[in-house]
Amino acid sequence: MPAVRGDGMRGLAVFISDIRNCKSKEAEIKRINKELANIRSKFKGDKTLDGYQKKKYVCKLLFIFLLGHDIDFGQIEAVNLLSSNKYTEKQIGYLFISVLISGNSELIQLIVQSIKNDLASRNPVHVSLALQCIANIGSKDMAEAFGQEIPKLLVSGDTLDVVKQSAALCLLRLFRTDPSVIPSGEWTSRIVHLLNDQHMGVVTAAASLIDALVKKNPEEYKGCISLAVSRLSRIVTSSYTDFQDYTYYFVPAPWLSVKLLRLLQNYPPPEDPGVRGRLSECLETILNKAQEPPKSKKIQHSNAKNAVLFEAISLIIHNDSEPNLLVRACNQLGQFLSHRETNLRYLALESMCILATSEFSHEAVKKHQETVINALKTERDVSVRQRAVDLLYAMCDKSNAEEIVLEMLAYLETADYSIREEMVLKVAILAEKYATDYKWYVDVILNLIRLAGDYVSEEVWYRVIQIVINRDDVQGYAAKTVFEALQAQACHENMVKVGGYILGEFGNLIAGDARSSPAVQLQLLHSKFHLCSSMTRALLLSTYVKFVNLFPEIKSHVEEIFVADSNLRSADAELQQRASEYLALSKLTSLDVLATVLEEMPPFPEKESSGLLNLLKKKRPGRVIENPDRLDEHVKKEPRETNGTSGLTLASNTEQEGGSADLLGLGVPSAGNGNGPTTNGAGAVTNNIQKFYCKNNGVLYENDIIQIGVKTECRSNLARLALFYGNKTNHPFMNFQPNVSASPALSLAILLQVKQVDSTVEAGAQFQQMVNVECVNDFDEQPDLNLVYNYNGAPQTVNIKLPISINKFIEPTEMNGEAFFSRWKNLSLPAQESQKIFKAAHPMEATDSTKAKLIGYGFQLLENIDPNPDNYVCAGIIHTRSLQIGCLLRLEPNKQAQMYRLTTRSSVEAVSQHITSVLCETLSK
Repeated sequence: MPAVRGDGMRGLAVFISDIRNCKSKEAEIKRINKELANIRSKFKGDKTLDGYQKKKYVCKLLFIFLLGHDIDFGQIEAVNLLSSNKYTEKQIGYLFISVLISGNSELIQLIVQSIKNDLASRNPVHVSLALQCIANIGSKDMAEAFGQEIPKLLVSGDTLDVVKQSAALCLLRLFRTDPSVIPSGEWTSRIVHLLNDQHMGVVTAAASLIDALVKKNPEEYKGCISLAVSRLSRIVTSSYTDFQDYTYYFVPAPWLSVKLLRLLQNYPPPEDPGVRGRLSECLETILNKAQEPPKSKKIQHSNAKNAVLFEAISLIIHNDSEPNLLVRACNQLGQFLSHRETNLRYLALESMCILATSEFSHEAVKKHQETVINALKTERDVSVRQRAVDLLYAMCDKSNAEEIVLEMLAYLETADYSIREEMVLKVAILAEKYATDYKWYVDVILNLIRLAGDYVSEEVWYRVIQIVINRDDVQGYAAKTVFEALQAQACHENMVKVGGYILGEFGNLIAGDARSSPAVQLQLLHSKFHLCSSMTRALLLSTYVKFVNLFPEIKSHVEEIFVADSNLRSADAELQQRASEYLALSKLTSLDVLATVLEEMPPFPEKESSGLLNLLKKKRPGRVIENPDRLDEHVKKEPRETNGTSGLTLASNTEQEGGSADLLGLGVPSAGNGNGPTTNGAGAVTNNIQKFYCKNNGVLYENDIIQIGVKTECRSNLARLALFYGNKTNHPFMNFQPNVSASPALSLAILLQVKQVDSTVEAGAQFQQMVNVECVNDFDEQPDLNLVYNYNGAPQTVNIKLPISINKFIEPTEMNGEAFFSRWKNLSLPAQESQKIFKAAHPMEATDSTKAKLIGYGFQLLENIDPNPDNYVCAGIIHTRSLQIGCLLRLEPNKQAQMYRLTTRSSVEAVSQHITSVLCETLSK
C-alpha cells in the first residue's frame, strides 16, 4: 500500500480501523460485505464521483483484496483513474491494476492505451508509473505492445535518468517473459554503452539488464567486458566520499560492484592485455581492502564489504588464470573459516571447495586442513559441516588421503543421518583413488560397513569385492579381516554379504589356521543366516556350495543345510531353486565337473570407481565438487593459443590446398568418404570429420550442391564454432533448417548455444552460423548436425557429426623431464592407462608429420626429455567446468618392425581410452 495521510482519505482510515477492531472472522466478513455493498452502490448510482472519491473506494477494494477476499468489480473505475493528472490518483489506479488485473483481462486494451499515453507524457513521474505497471504485469501482451517503445526510451538522449532506470528494469522484466522483445543487433551497442552513463542508478539498472542479455547471447554483448572493467575500476579505486549518494556504510556502490563482477563471470578472462591488467588491479584492490580495519562496527558495513569480496573471489575462481590472485583469495577465505558469523564460514568453505580443484591454489587450500577438520568436529550448523566434508573431499590427494579418510571415518560415527550416505560414497571413492596399499583400502571399506552399514550402497561393497578378486596380494588379508569382522555380535547384513562372497572365493587361504578352519568358517557364516534377508541368504547358499569344492571334509554339513526345510521347501522361489540345484551339484561323483562349475571368479575388467562418483552426483545433483588429479607443481602453465586471428575470418585463396570447388576459401582437399554422413544429395560426397581431430579449420562436408565449412576457436573450457554453409548451385535453398543437437549423455557433458539462421540461402551465396560450446565434463561423443532443406523442389537432408571432441579443450603444457616422469609414475594405476600397438602407415623417418599431428591434436610436444630420443613425449591439461584433467602421452616407434606403441595416461579412464583410440586411428592413416 502507498503511504497516505489519514486526513487525506479519512474514510479509508476509519474502515481499516473497523476491520482491526473486529472480534471475530464473522464480524470482519460482515463489515467487509457492508462496505462492498456501499462501494458498489456508489459506483453504480452516483455518476458525479470525483477523482478523490474513486481513489478512496478503489483503495478500499484493494485493501479488501489483500485481506484475501475476492473482488469482482471496480476495475473500470481503476482504469479511469489512469487518465487523471493527479499523481496520487494515477498511482492508486496503477497499483490496483498491477495487483488485480491479469494479463488476459478484457480491459487490457484500455489499460495499454492509457499506458501509451503516459509513456508519451512529458511528466517523468507519469512515465515511471507506466513503466512500473508494465513490469508488474509483465505479460506477453505487454511485451508485444511496448517492445518497440521501451528500448527507444532507454537509449534516448532526452530521457531523464530516473526514467532510464525504470525503463531498464521494465525491459529486463519483459525480456524474461519474451526474449524476442530485444531484437538481435539492433540495440546492442547502445544498451552496452549505458555502462558508461554518468548516473550511477542508470548503470546499476543497466547492469542487471545486460547480465540477462549476455546469458542468452554472450558473443553479441562481448563489448560490455571492457566497459564493465572500466566502471569497476573507477568504483574500487575511489574513496567512499566520491560516491556520496551511492555509498552504503562506507562501501562505495556495493550493489553495482557485485553486478559488474557477476557480469564478468559470463566470459573467460579478457583477451586484451590492458583490460586484463586493469581487471587484475581491481581484484587486487578488493582483496587489499578486505585486510583494512573496518570503518564501522555495524553489521551493514561488513555485509556490504564481504558481498563485494566474495563476488570478486568468485570471479578469480572463474577466470582460474592468475596464480597469485587464487592463492590470495584462498588465504582470505581461510580467515573466514574461524569467523563468528555462520554464513561467512559457510560461504568460505563453499568457495574453497572450488579453489581446491585448481592446480594453482590446491596447495594453498591444503594449508587449512586442520581448521576444516576442527570445523567438522565442532560446528553446530549441519549445513556448514556438510560443506566441510565437501572441502575435505576436494582437497584430498595422495599426500593427505589417509589422514582425511581417517578423520571422515571418525566423524561418521556421530555424523548427521542426512549426510551419512554421501560421506560413505566420498570415503569409498577417496580410499580407492589414493590407495597405495590395498590392505588399507579393505580396512577402510569394512570400517565403513561397521560404522554406517545402513548407508553403504550395493555399489560400494560390489566395488571392494571386484578389487579383492583382481589383486592376488590382498586376497588372503581380505579373507582374514572379514572373518574377524564377522565374529562381532552385532554384524551388519552388508558385512555378511562381503564376508560370504570373499570367504566363498578365498576362504581356503586362511583355512590352515585352526581358528579359521573350514568348519569354523561355515559355522560363523551360518550363524548369521537366519537374521538375513532372502537376497543375502541366496548369496550365502552360493558360498556354501563353493565350500563343497574348496573343503570336501565339510560336504556333509553343507548338504544338511541344503536339505533343511527352510531352504529346500522355502516359500521364496529363489532360495528353493538354489538349495535344490546346489544339493544336486554337491552329489556329483565327478570332481572335475564340480571344480569346473565352482572355480574361482575370473578378474573383473579394470575400471575406476566412476559408478560411485555417478551415484554421488545423483544424490546431490549440481553440488558435487570433483576431486581431480593434478599435474605436478613444477608444470608450467602456458596461455592457450587460439587458432587463426581474433575473429572468425575466412582463409585467403593463397592458403587453399586445392581440391573441389571451394566456395568458402577454407582450402581442404577432397577426400571421398561416403561412409560417414547420411544424405540424399546426388554426386560424390566428402566428409572430413576424422581430419578435424588435428585441425580446427576447413571443409567439413561437401557434395554436388552444398559445402559446409568450419572454423573453431577454443579457450579454456569454452569453444566457438563458425559453421559456413555454401550454396554451389544456381537455385536457392528453401526452408533451410540446420539443427545442432547432442545425445542425452552428451548433453550432460557439454552445453550448446546455437544462433538461428535465415530459412533461405540464395543461389551461390554463403553465410555463417555461430555455435558456442561449454565443456562441463569429459566426453567421447560428438554433437550432431541435422540439416534439412529444399533444393529445386526436392527435399534434401544431411546428417553429420560436428568436430567438437574432448581434445579441443586441451591446453598444451610445458614441463621438464623430472616433472613429466614424476607425474607419469603417479598415474600408474591400470585404470589410468590406455595402451595400443599399431602399424605405421608412413615411413617412420617422416617425423615432422607425426609431430604435426600430435601438436594439432592439442598436446605440447616435449623434446629432449625421454631417454630414447626417438620417442615422442607430450603433455596437456583438459579444461572442463568441473575439473582439470592432466594428460600425458608417450609414442614409441619400433623402426625395425615399423610399429608404434602409444601409451596415454590421465586421471580419468574414459579420457585415456578415447585419446588412445583416436590417435591410433589418426597416426595409422
